[in-house]
Amino acid sequence: MKTSLFDYHLPEELIAQYPLNQRDESRLMVLNRANESIKHRRFSDLPEFLTSSDLLVVNNTKVIPARLMGKRAGSGGSYEVLLLKPKGNDIWEGLVKRSSRLKPGTRLIFGDGRLEAEVLGKTDTGGRLLKFSYNENFNKILDDLGKPPLPPYIRRNAEEEDKKRYQTVYASQNGAVAAPTAGLHFTPTLLKKLASKGIEKVELTLHVGLGTFQPVRSEDVEEHHIHSEEYEITNEAAEKINEAKNRGGKIIAVGTTSVRTLESSVDSHGKTLPGSGITDIFIYPGYKFRIVDVLITNFHLPRSTLIMLVSAFASRDFILKAYEEAVKTKYRFYSYGDAMLIL
Repeated sequence: MKTSLFDYHLPEELIAQYPLNQRDESRLMVLNRANESIKHRRFSDLPEFLTSSDLLVVNNTKVIPARLMGKRAGSGGSYEVLLLKPKGNDIWEGLVKRSSRLKPGTRLIFGDGRLEAEVLGKTDTGGRLLKFSYNENFNKILDDLGKPPLPPYIRRNAEEEDKKRYQTVYASQNGAVAAPTAGLHFTPTLLKKLASKGIEKVELTLHVGLGTFQPVRSEDVEEHHIHSEEYEITNEAAEKINEAKNRGGKIIAVGTTSVRTLESSVDSHGKTLPGSGITDIFIYPGYKFRIVDVLITNFHLPRSTLIMLVSAFASRDFILKAYEEAVKTKYRFYSYGDAMLIL
């Protein structure tokens, strides 16, 4: 299967650079797989399409303010660090711009000395291992000094408001360096409206990494090696998911991260298993979904693993037809853009 089959043209002006003032006022393209129909609604209309037997499954990962600006001890040269994942004992894997100049033992200073890091060495993927030292609470320092790691297609610097808006309202588990963007459209009011209709919500965790933005560079889809991400499903969440399936309810996955977690945790009998682990599941056309019935998602980058996943869920031709319609009717694309409901 050729990667070029998942390409499409997107005018740059349709890439959302800021979120809307009201989260749930984003547009919602409703796709019906049964008859391949397309409707145009608002995200606040979501309860109309769900029933009391359905179960909403969301990703509660929380984006950390992972982008830090520091200076090299001694020379004072400026360096930008993007934290990727903790390795234990205050050691983090990260990306550093102009990192070729940083040899092991080099120290970086952040926030007038509130935070320091020693470069330990390189990672297999070209990043750096950094050993941090500090006298305060690390998360508090990160909140004060760090900025949200906005994706590269948002062509502006992160602003204070992004700390709140590049985050779902139910985010609680620190660890992501990219937001599970399908969840950005939910508001407390909308969640209450869904609950009043009897639509329960369960949370799982998948810490989104930078790999979510990477295009598939191989000519053939099957040759691509997808990034891995950490996930967790609690006993309570697994029980509720299995109960919903047993009563004939639909599992509504909010975002591709929820899909990857659910499809990674289901056994051969279609039962969701609790636990934690690392998933590198790569879903593309031909994949047989075992648990997800309905998908809420944003619009994705051309040639990305995410557009391949939604193409597996709804068919490539139907998805590309929907994307063409979205461009024609000027939907807003990507992280701060509009949403899609695939029934």
